Amino acid sequence: MRRSDLHGDAVRLLTGWAATSAEADEARRRTLGLLGDGPAAMTRAHQPGHVTASTMIAGADGRLLLCLHGRLNMWMQVGGHCEDGDGSLAGAALREATEESGIAGLTLDPDPIDLHIHRTPCGFHFDVRFLATAPAGAAEQVSEESHALGWFAPDALPTPLADGVVGQVEAALKRLAQM
Repeated sequence: MRRSDLHGDAVRLLTGWAATSAEADEARRRTLGLLGDGPAAMTRAHQPGHVTASTMIAGADGRLLLCLHGRLNMWMQVGGHCEDGDGSLAGAALREATEESGIAGLTLDPDPIDLHIHRTPCGFHFDVRFLATAPAGAAEQVSEESHALGWFAPDALPTPLADGVVGQVEAALKRLAQM
């Protein structure tokens, strides 16, 4: 897959996306501006920031899977950088979710639930956030990118949480109620 294919998918997806909050709509507008820089905006080398894809994973029992990030030492959804082989943001989100959770058979909703811009050690992430559901009986496996994985009830989230996780949980719960 060419980086331009992924870039084109991101532009199409976010141009047509109905944001789930005023904050997400502002992040959508800013991300489309960043994407105006072309396919480079999909890479870590792009210094103003780059587009990433992450996923909130919901279990059959309503709990959410969060990871204790290995470098940031905060609880958050799984996900991260797009790679050369990714043909779509949804595909990147599913690949990242599968790699970082160790759960096979995730079902990804291809319509984002949130968009959040935040600073990380490698620059600004313009993070397009998706929702996936895990199959019944799914067992997670910690990857090298996290210290721990845990299932949490939405009203009993761990601390410290990364910036934007609460908004993403709210968006995930709304989407789950519509499914």
